[in-house]
Amino acid sequence: MVNKISRKLKARIRKGKKDLDINIKNFFEWIKGAEIIELKECEIKKDPVRPELDNVFRTSYGRKIYGVKYKNEIHAVMCFAFTNQIPKTVHELDLFSRDAFLQSATRDQNVGKIAIAYTVWSNKKGGGKLIVKEVYKMIKKSNHLNRLVTLSPLTDMARNFHLKNGAEEIQVNEETQNFEYKIIK
Repeated sequence: MVNKISRKLKARIRKGKKDLDINIKNFFEWIKGAEIIELKECEIKKDPVRPELDNVFRTSYGRKIYGVKYKNEIHAVMCFAFTNQIPKTVHELDLFSRDAFLQSATRDQNVGKIAIAYTVWSNKKGGGKLIVKEVYKMIKKSNHLNRLVTLSPLTDMARNFHLKNGAEEIQVNEETQNFEYKIIK
């Protein structure tokens, strides 16, 4: 009787280990095969942070949308505004990115010195962390961007996400909080 239970337990452990190995392999396969791309638009209804901002807002005045693409599907999205100041509200984000865009038109065409990530979401485990990492690398390579800062909602989820991914809290505002990912060139 004990021997029979022992065999069943061992079989269940082997099956569990095999399932875990498959899940880990699938996870790393999708991470390795993913690429970051610039998007012309995103499905704003999927945005849990700022669904009120339409695609025109997200792509006007030098603002950009990036996605993590794997097997022709977008699994994570991050939206940016490029500014020369750190905004405390979405209204300031709009004003500061317009100002940076207009300044760049008379100079070198490089919009702003600060990349402000104002929304990020993921449909697949690991996608949020991956897009932060890939965008960080892209900003690090740029000639004109020297800071990566967030305009995040006042939630523990946002706070924990950014702190866990290496950001430093730089200020807490009335409606938002800002975190900075240090760019070391």
